[in-house]
Amino acid sequence: MDPLPGATPDDTNPLRRLTLGELRRRTSMKWRAYPDDVLPLWVAEMDVPLPAPVVTAITDAVARGDTGYPAGTAYADALAGFARARWGWDGLAVERTAVVPDVMLGIVEMLKLVTGPGDPVVVNCPVYRPFYQFVTHMDRRVVEAPLGADLRIDFAALEESFRQAVADGGRAAYLLCSPHNPTGTVHGAEELAAVAALADRYGVRVVADEIHAPVVALDARFVPYLSVPGAESGLSLMSASKAWNLAGLKAALALAGPAAAEDLARMPEEVSHGPSHLGIIAHTAALRDGGDWLDAVRGGLDDNRRLLAALLAEHLPAVRYRPAEGTYLAWLDCRPLGLGDDPAAVFLARGRVALSSGPGFGTGGAGHVRLNLATSPELLTEAVRRMAAALD
Repeated sequence: MDPLPGATPDDTNPLRRLTLGELRRRTSMKWRAYPDDVLPLWVAEMDVPLPAPVVTAITDAVARGDTGYPAGTAYADALAGFARARWGWDGLAVERTAVVPDVMLGIVEMLKLVTGPGDPVVVNCPVYRPFYQFVTHMDRRVVEAPLGADLRIDFAALEESFRQAVADGGRAAYLLCSPHNPTGTVHGAEELAAVAALADRYGVRVVADEIHAPVVALDARFVPYLSVPGAESGLSLMSASKAWNLAGLKAALALAGPAAAEDLARMPEEVSHGPSHLGIIAHTAALRDGGDWLDAVRGGLDDNRRLLAALLAEHLPAVRYRPAEGTYLAWLDCRPLGLGDDPAAVFLARGRVALSSGPGFGTGGAGHVRLNLATSPELLTEAVRRMAAALD
């Protein structure tokens, strides 16, 4: 394997702080799923050191032996403050929140509240693979509403899926991914209001996965689903895990609109036993004191989106890529390369770069790969160079 240049320490960009050697000391999934000659740009972990306020909060808790069971509303209070400062949203009512182990398990619990076994759950494909896995595992059925060619919600397709979902008179839900994974699309206020109106017309309950909410481009604006007119009966799941790289410190929040408060109140008490006390401490510190660090990451991601576009234009010009406003993921259309339904398998075998396979994201995923941008410019450059070499 050719040596990879080390990252250039840059205090203003957390994505440039760690070398490949330092990253390979990690024992998390991203760095242990593949051999050492593979560059991992697949699972949603960021190549960053934790923000200092989070490190301090965790180490202080451990030093005082504060490692028991979670209690209180500090996490919800911190999220409400973040939402007010960042999104101009005063409607996050702490009394209409509940802690859950993580966003996907929270989604399962919310779907159980508003649907029953065998009921349909609408998703906008291509979409995050666990949507399919978790929904079917809980004995619901997935109804796909494909995104449009512009990778935004296709409202004609969404209405048709709603019509199908309620055709037998039963209950149905819409699992909204906002910002969207894998495309990185950030839904606008008008789009979300249209979603709410359509859901109300057909009696479909909306459950919004907003885990990537804080991670948008510096010139983009995230709009919480529950903040738009007509979303009063909606449910949302939020977490600091993606934005501050805290996936291993389990904690998330379920949020209910005013008309969904009774639904949330029916959530079994034992669900609140799943979140980690240290996780809640870490997430709370991130939301309260990690804003400057987050903005530095967002700036670094903006740079990486531009870098990726330039690298692809130079080395893989046939690949179609639209730099997105949200998440730290890039959705690459590799169909012009003629690599079949799963180009990620080719890039792994021939180029030793691990990407997420497109077919796993459902209809519209064949011929695509998802690339994790949350790494150093040096590693990103080397990965594209290897991807190009895989075609030789």
